[in-house]
Amino acid sequence: MSTTRKHTALPKAQILIEALPWLVRHNGKTVVIKFGGNAMIDEDLKSAFAQDVVFLHHAGLKPVVVHGGGPQISAALDKHGIVSEFKAGLRVTTEDAMDVVRMVLAGQVQRELVGLLNQHGPLAVGLTGEDAHTITATKHQPVIDGESVDIGRVGEITAIDTGAIEALLADGRIPVVSSIARSQDDGDGGRVYNVNADTAAAALAAALGAETLMVLTDVEGLYEDWPNSDEVISRLTASQLEELLPELSSGMMPKMEGCLHAVRNGVNTARVIDGRVQHSILLEIFTDEGIGTMVVPDEQEGES
Repeated sequence: MSTTRKHTALPKAQILIEALPWLVRHNGKTVVIKFGGNAMIDEDLKSAFAQDVVFLHHAGLKPVVVHGGGPQISAALDKHGIVSEFKAGLRVTTEDAMDVVRMVLAGQVQRELVGLLNQHGPLAVGLTGEDAHTITATKHQPVIDGESVDIGRVGEITAIDTGAIEALLADGRIPVVSSIARSQDDGDGGRVYNVNADTAAAALAAALGAETLMVLTDVEGLYEDWPNSDEVISRLTASQLEELLPELSSGMMPKMEGCLHAVRNGVNTARVIDGRVQHSILLEIFTDEGIGTMVVPDEQEGES
């Protein structure tokens, strides 16, 4: 009986030992995780995501979660009879829509995520970019076909104040940040803006000096030659990514622009990973193979 028990436990020990170099490498480091896609909707994936984040915390890392809420926002707008419209890959956000966006992000998505994390202990604290002026933004007016287009209360990030997040991390907490920002109070009365969550996660990762930015999405990573091939690029440098940007789909663009911004501003690696795979975060951080696309600064080109 004891021999059998010893042998069945052995693979667990081997898995833990395999993770050891990564545990050592990442110990004490900040990792910013953008939570999105199917992982936000599927109950099993949500639960696995919470387990992964709590595991990182107990393994000595400092996870910071940033979330949007596209599907939930669309459903709530629908319920309120407000049409969802997108331009240049961004949600057109009217005054009425902004009230719904704020309510869904801070009152629904964030609350649920904080609740899932806190099933494992008093760890998670929710805040929005408005809190303590964490994210400051100005009105974003994208240029489409050569013309500046008004898409309402959509913000472009102008400043990040990491004080509140750093205080939470120092206290052993897991900050959960909703991608809403406030304007500087100079003339427009402190307006609230809807900010793209991929962009917000990248800006926070850079400002926090994070070791890694991880962006969960609904694809395996960045494809080599989509739609002709489903071969995923496992690693590329900032310059290589910059060359590819013009060819990317509107949905992938903010994710990869975020990765580029992060590694060009002090973050060691930025990764796009498949949030449809349970425990994808652990697979990416603690194994040799990894499972997504990793972007590294140009100076790391020769490193393995």
